[in-house]
Amino acid sequence: QVQLVESGGGLVQAGGSLRLSCAASGRTSSIYAMGWFRQNPGKEREFVAAISWSGGRTYYADSVRGRFAISRESAKITGYLEMNSLKPEDTAVYSCAASLFGVATSTREYDYWGQGTQVTVSS
Repeated sequence: QVQLVESGGGLVQAGGSLRLSCAASGRTSSIYAMGWFRQNPGKEREFVAAISWSGGRTYYADSVRGRFAISRESAKITGYLEMNSLKPEDTAVYSCAASLFGVATSTREYDYWGQGTQVTVSS
């Protein structure tokens, strides 16, 4: 089992920045990749970014490329999502997820999920 806990969400004005953290515990040696997803009420969960845990390869949704940066700190077993130039449409609950088998953009490929953290961007 892998446990994930997000932190760092909050309220920010458009154009501002936030950094989300995802602390992993449990059988963390089995993590192959970490992803970030976001969701609004009544909508499907949307891929934001992903990173391979060992090699650090990164992947981004077109909507956030150039504004968001995903990273990980292996020693702390923590992943990060740096969000810059935030827009009101970035408002959502952001969740991190761990995949045991590969880097992917689909929720179906992730095995463990955090509880989510709310990000609200005001105009």
